[in-house]
Amino acid sequence: MSEPRTPRFAYKADRLKPLRAFCQAARLGSVSRAAEALYLSQPAVTLQLQALERELGVRLLERSGRRLTLTREGQELYELARPLVEGIDGLEAAFRERLKGLDAGELNVAAGSSTILYLLPRIVEAFRARHPEVRLKLHNVTGAGGLDLLRTDGVDLAVGSMLDVPADLSYAPVYRFEPMLITPREHPLAARPEIALQDLSPYGLILPPQRLTTYRLVDLVFQQNRVPYTVALEVGGWEVIKQYVAMGLGISIVTSICLTDADRARLAARSLARYFPSRSYGVVVRKGKYLSPQARAFIELIRPDLFAPRDYDAPGHSER
Repeated sequence: MSEPRTPRFAYKADRLKPLRAFCQAARLGSVSRAAEALYLSQPAVTLQLQALERELGVRLLERSGRRLTLTREGQELYELARPLVEGIDGLEAAFRERLKGLDAGELNVAAGSSTILYLLPRIVEAFRARHPEVRLKLHNVTGAGGLDLLRTDGVDLAVGSMLDVPADLSYAPVYRFEPMLITPREHPLAARPEIALQDLSPYGLILPPQRLTTYRLVDLVFQQNRVPYTVALEVGGWEVIKQYVAMGLGISIVTSICLTDADRARLAARSLARYFPSRSYGVVVRKGKYLSPQARAFIELIRPDLFAPRDYDAPGHSER
């Protein structure tokens, strides 16, 4: 034998309408005045009140002279329903007010020295012009340090280059830069029509420290091609490396992101795209992390719609 079914009424699917009508009638003491306040007809409000009473199985309102008053049950419901109805009705205004507050606040971005120095200045300038009230913090950290900050919510996002992307992060490459050999302008390699990897062997390389991606990538390419090489100097920072190359202390392999017009006037730069992969730079976020309005505004300046919701579920990939 099947269980008796609970009767369904026309307004049960949308409890907000009858509750709103009930709260207005209770507050104003009149169905007609409630109808005026709700921009509805009086019969429509009456139907909503009747449906609510049928659903709850109690009388909520009773007439006292020309005014409606609450029954004991009606008073209990009014105390419960009023904050709910007022909260829903005021939701849009409260939301807009919250958004105004979110226009200020703080944005933390992790990036390496080269990204901060060569890639971000115009983006930061545009962000500051559009959102002067937001306190922007750039954390100058290496790749691993930036990922640690992402995972511990120390930063909202990271901008930089990645070779291997962990499964818990999303990386969206935006820019690509070519690998370049840089030498002094009077260096023997500067005038060669073509440069082979073997041509670099006699000359000492100036490279970033071994722990960094650039050093490991250079070592990998030379090893794979069985070409010997020597490191004359390890030093951090593209600006220092370029200065030392210009001084004749060695040659280097850099990414074209760091080469300015002034550099090309004092250095010879030759493409090594035949041997080394180009390097991408982009935005890194933690999968599943809610991006604040400030973070989204910053990312929009890099590339609009860079992170659609579907990207958060995409598996990590490798550029290697």
